[in-house]
Amino acid sequence: MSSNAYQVLEQRFARMGALNEAAGMLHWDMAAVMPEGGHGARAEQLAILNVLAHEMLTAPETGDLLEMAGAQGLDGWQQANLREMRRLHVHATALSGPQVEAMTRANAACEKAWRAARLAGDFKAVQPRLQVVLDLTREAAAAKAEKLGLSPYEALMDQYEPGALVAEITPVFDAYAAFLPEFLGRVVEHQNRRGAPVAPTGPFSVASQKALGERLMGVIGFDFHHGRLDTSLHPFCGGTPDDVRITTRYDEASFADALMGVIHETGHALYERGLPEAWRRQPVGQARGMALHESQSLIIEMQAARSHQFCRFLSPLLNETYPGNEAAFDPDNLFRLYTRVEPGFIRVNADEVTYPAHVILRYRLEQALISGDLTLGDLPGAWNEGMKQLLGLTVANDRDGCLQDIHWFDGAFGYFPCYSLGAMTAAQFFATAVVASPEIPAAIGAGDFKPLLGWLRTHVHGLGSSLTTAEIVTRATGKPLDAGVFRGHLEARYLAAA
Repeated sequence: MSSNAYQVLEQRFARMGALNEAAGMLHWDMAAVMPEGGHGARAEQLAILNVLAHEMLTAPETGDLLEMAGAQGLDGWQQANLREMRRLHVHATALSGPQVEAMTRANAACEKAWRAARLAGDFKAVQPRLQVVLDLTREAAAAKAEKLGLSPYEALMDQYEPGALVAEITPVFDAYAAFLPEFLGRVVEHQNRRGAPVAPTGPFSVASQKALGERLMGVIGFDFHHGRLDTSLHPFCGGTPDDVRITTRYDEASFADALMGVIHETGHALYERGLPEAWRRQPVGQARGMALHESQSLIIEMQAARSHQFCRFLSPLLNETYPGNEAAFDPDNLFRLYTRVEPGFIRVNADEVTYPAHVILRYRLEQALISGDLTLGDLPGAWNEGMKQLLGLTVANDRDGCLQDIHWFDGAFGYFPCYSLGAMTAAQFFATAVVASPEIPAAIGAGDFKPLLGWLRTHVHGLGSSLTTAEIVTRATGKPLDAGVFRGHLEARYLAAA
């Protein structure tokens, strides 16, 4: 009976998985190509899909099947799948169908308002919509917290990174915030002694940037038979494992941000494509969590694509695409450009050293918003104060401040910690991979990502959610996540004599 119940559950979750994939494609379309007038209809479509999936997951028969299904007669992957089914069921049953529908509609309406508000740099224009999202998110967080035995904020984090706890994350982030000022000063002094790198001169047409981006996507291992590159206001990776959609945004005055954005999102896409094909649309076949997902984008962008080796490979491609910039595209100069540390306002354009400060700021603010210790009316001021404290910057407008990210306006509270946890995990994975396969750096220098990708396929991608994040990291690297590895990487890269 238990094995029969499990088989029925697999069929049910496969149907839910298809609904969720359809919703994912509609989200991509909304961000990349949908005309402005389609927002109302799209919100309706997403609400219906989300409610249908929620009804299937919370139906009494699903609960009965989960109770009847047992580990007896199931192999390891099936047992892990059942574990993930139960975890998702607990999250879903904390909310009612009307709550899910209201949140979907509110998120869509707020995201639309954010697009206009961000362009205008006008937080007050979107504040009423964001207040609705925040109120609904608080209600959902409280309901999930009660079911999960977590704090409301931890219940939100658990949606993106299962098992994430404030008591474990806050000390790591506080330690980095304490480490950053002195280290940043040493890095800036080191850079100043060498003088500024030569900057390439444009303009750099969007068409040439996209062509170069697609060329490098292919080099890294992106499968264009199962994916594509488009443009959106905020770069992201979406779609499904068999139809991966990535986006970037372009600036004709500078190609680097778009190029690194494409490389970053390609890392996400490789993870999605590498998930176990035999477990498509099953919970165990999904990405483990967003900290691990971010580690996969950052191991490609930060660890590999900003290395000396990759700069030697990239140099002739840039000279071919943008002639007349030979000095700027010298490999050593490229490395200095791509590892230039300079505090800035925009998270997605931040260097590797200061990026965690952006995440720490958002982590602190969203905790205060969820707890009610911070009101939306005070958010811009609190943001600006935090930027001054962490990075010494004075924010001039909300466009460069609290309006810059889509996450809160799309209801994704609890996501931000995953970025810096991912950066730390990426450093640990890369260091281990190079020890296991010493040819990786030289291969990257030749434009060959296969050795690195092969290691990731075996130790990360192919595992799906069969193990927890902590188990995947420990099994792959021989120890739990160690933030000291990340700090060691930064010291080796940014304080080297060369």
